[in-house]
Parts: sequence; structure tokens; C-alpha cells
Amino acid sequence: MKPEVFKHRFIVPASAIDGLNHVNNVAYLQWCLDTAEEHWISKTSQKQREQYVWVVLNHFISYKNPSFLGEVLETQTWIESYEGVKSERHYKIIRPIDEKIIVEATTLWCFLDAKSFRPIKIPEEIGKLFQ
Repeated sequence: MKPEVFKHRFIVPASAIDGLNHVNNVAYLQWCLDTAEEHWISKTSQKQREQYVWVVLNHFISYKNPSFLGEVLETQTWIESYEGVKSERHYKIIRPIDEKIIVEATTLWCFLDAKSFRPIKIPEEIGKLFQ
């Protein structure tokens, strides 16, 4: 089964532009994390969000093309796989006007109990929400 892709469009703000007059690398990572959080919130209940949290184990980012102030970008994210306490989330940031890929990224997340902050196995009910 192919995972559902969650999408978010936005306009590149001045705060994301660096000294080279293009988007700073750190901004792309933040946009990926923000979109992951939006996806989590869109699929889960308040009760689930109070019960569980995620922490990042690692990121891998590949920068393909620059982007600039005022451009419309689209962040796409999906859960590629999950097993045990870990979930692999993928991202793509594209420029819709020319369909150029700006960034491709992967984050390995660890699922935690929100009270103890200890890793716990991802329940089937959570996994199914994203597949």
C-alpha cells in the first residue's frame, strides 16, 4: 500500500533568506519539521497527542536546487515505514511552478510515552493512521 502524502504550500519569507540571497539550509529543515507536526496533528486526536510524542534520531537532507524570496514552495511528507519504536518519514520540497525538487529529506523518529519520555512500540492504531 502506498502511503498518503501530506502537502503544505507556502511563500518563502524574508526571514528564510541568507547572505547568498537564497533560502538558508536551516529553513528547509524547519519547514520539514513543521510539516511533519502538521501531519501528526491532522491525523491524531488531542488525547493521542497528549499520550504520545516523537523525538528525532537523525536527519538526512539532500539539497537539489536553490529557492528564493517570494517563491511558492510545497512541502510533501509521508511515512515510509515504521517498526518497533521507530518511524521513517520522508520529505520533498518542490517549486510547483516548474516542478523542480528543491530538497529531499528523511528523518528517523522515535516514538515516546509523553509522561515517562521512554520509547514505546508504535501502536497499530497510530501506524494505520499514516498508511
